[in-house]
Amino acid sequence: MVCICLLTFSKQEALVKSALDTKKEISQLMPCFLLIFLSLSDSRDCILEPLSLPESPGGVSAVEGSPSVPCIFCEEYSSLSEQNQLLKHMIIEHKLVIADVKLVADFKRYALYWKKRFSEQPITDFCCVIRTNSKAPLEEQDNYFLLCDALPEDRALREKLQQQRLREVLEQQQRERYDTDFHGACMFCDKEFTGNRSVLLNHMANDHAFNIGLPDNIVNWKEFFSVLQKKIDSLQCLYCEKTFRDKNTLKDHMRKKQHRKINAKNREYDRFYIINYLEFGKSWEEVQSEDDRELLDNQEEDWSDWEEHPVCAVCLFCEKQTDTTEKLYFHMEEAHGFDLLKIKSDYGLNFYQQVKLVNFVRREVHQCRCYSCQNKFQSKKELTSHMEETKHMAFLPARSIWDQPQYYFPTYENDTLLCTLSDSDDESMAGKRKEDVPVISEDISNIEALKQSSVLNQLLQEEMNNGEPRC
Repeated sequence: MVCICLLTFSKQEALVKSALDTKKEISQLMPCFLLIFLSLSDSRDCILEPLSLPESPGGVSAVEGSPSVPCIFCEEYSSLSEQNQLLKHMIIEHKLVIADVKLVADFKRYALYWKKRFSEQPITDFCCVIRTNSKAPLEEQDNYFLLCDALPEDRALREKLQQQRLREVLEQQQRERYDTDFHGACMFCDKEFTGNRSVLLNHMANDHAFNIGLPDNIVNWKEFFSVLQKKIDSLQCLYCEKTFRDKNTLKDHMRKKQHRKINAKNREYDRFYIINYLEFGKSWEEVQSEDDRELLDNQEEDWSDWEEHPVCAVCLFCEKQTDTTEKLYFHMEEAHGFDLLKIKSDYGLNFYQQVKLVNFVRREVHQCRCYSCQNKFQSKKELTSHMEETKHMAFLPARSIWDQPQYYFPTYENDTLLCTLSDSDDESMAGKRKEDVPVISEDISNIEALKQSSVLNQLLQEEMNNGEPRC
């Protein structure tokens, strides 16, 4: 067993820079390094570090156009999917350790660049030397070479590859933004769409509450959609990633559990969002956390110009929309004779019963059926005319009909009216309550003065002068 001392790369950058500048043997800095044990007898089982597979855009030469990645020192080649094997090959056969491989945007071009440079100059001109077992006999010692971004040339290369990948991703996004040849079906209702990708994305967001982000924030859309479609076809929930026995069960699960969204923790989706390409070596979570810290640092900023978004609540019986619930209640009472606040007060409805009542009315109106007489009509307009003529809007059926658990689930997933319901009766009593009489305490700092000038003394004296003493 040979003990190999490798750097904790991100935390020991200063030590590595010092070693590069002085060209000294790094065995003097061994106490600062992380010990990793590697058995030469079974070196195939070693694991270097977590790796991510970067996209590999087409190269300019025949070698770069190849799907394989070359070893920096020899003629060994590995596919991008077996990049980990190539890294183990280089550390075992050539004693080369590459720091923070997961932050290299294009590993193939990175390897080709250093393959050329190492053929021009000795490796010691670029890498610091890590001598293992420095106190052991000379024949038992090994020299390992560390290639990391502490070297200015390496860091410049990594940043250049990152910028090049970002430029290619933005060009791809631009092509997709103006592409009108898209053809695909909705994952939830099988409705087909043609034209631009935004048509399908907006449909799934508006009609199925499935929102994966704005179209302009997504790249490699066809591959992204294909990944999502394969998961749905394999009966897998996109959020919790559980598998179900049939498609109907899956759809019910995603609707009831509000799982019509993707799992943000799944790194498989990172490559489909522009934000993950913007900053060198940072994921969307790191970028977002930085934005949150900036908000915390600026808590004392003036928020007086903040404006809330309008409510946009929709009437239970027609297409009328209002920006406040008070306006909506007034409209339903004046136009349809349906006083929701009065019904709430008369029936003594709590929050959950109000939810069930609203969902019941929504469902009956959606099915073009009068909830009072159970007659069905061809259109919502005919139903509304019938209910207004017969005054059926104000006559609710028996509580046992609508006060059912099935009406906990919204008829419309984006029903804003449900979010404004409450247990409080402030809305119905606001105009009826009288102002409370304020009570002002007397100053008791001077007791003797209070006894002489107290309002109570005056009231008592008036009472004694105007009437007989009370028993």
